[in-house]
Amino acid sequence: MASTGLNLAIQFWTSRGWGVVDVNYGGSTGFGRAYRERLDGLWGVVDVADCAAAARALVSAGRADPARVAFEGGSAGGFTVLAALCFTDVFTAGACRYPVADPQVLLAVDHRFEARYTESLIGPWPQARALYEERSPLRQADCIKAPVIFFHGLEDRVVPASQSERMVEALSRRGVETELHLFPGEGHGFRDSAVRTMVLEATEAFFRRHFGL
Repeated sequence: MASTGLNLAIQFWTSRGWGVVDVNYGGSTGFGRAYRERLDGLWGVVDVADCAAAARALVSAGRADPARVAFEGGSAGGFTVLAALCFTDVFTAGACRYPVADPQVLLAVDHRFEARYTESLIGPWPQARALYEERSPLRQADCIKAPVIFFHGLEDRVVPASQSERMVEALSRRGVETELHLFPGEGHGFRDSAVRTMVLEATEAFFRRHFGL
């Protein structure tokens, strides 16, 4: 759930002249059970549609340049970024922190908090195998045309760094512009303040370069 409290990462962007929309897409908490359950079975569909709708609304209102709409997120949000780049034409650049590139990888997560989590978000395994493959950004990477930058910790035991590495390989083979930054000692979520700062600065530099700013 995106709150209205102070967010220093958002301040980084707005203080440099960027507009930011932080989307409480279907599945977010704080809006009742029905809203939270909108994502059940539809991860990679509802979240993508809601974020794309928010971006289109800003473009239609003249508050965003349609040629300069970037999308960034981490972990499950990184999955939404990649899925949006696969299945919509709204976003013109992406940035992913330790993203889920292929949801099948989460089936191997063994800690109780997220064990079998994808079965409620996509479907039971292996019965829904075709759905997993259809929603997988890694398997649909040929659809991505926008430049993407990736950041991943080498000690990540929730989403292995190989997820980002394989996405970069798939995009590079097709000539899509991409970057990959790997961080020794970092896991799922960056703890070192120097790393977090570097991620923000590298992301903005990547967007500025590709947007001609």
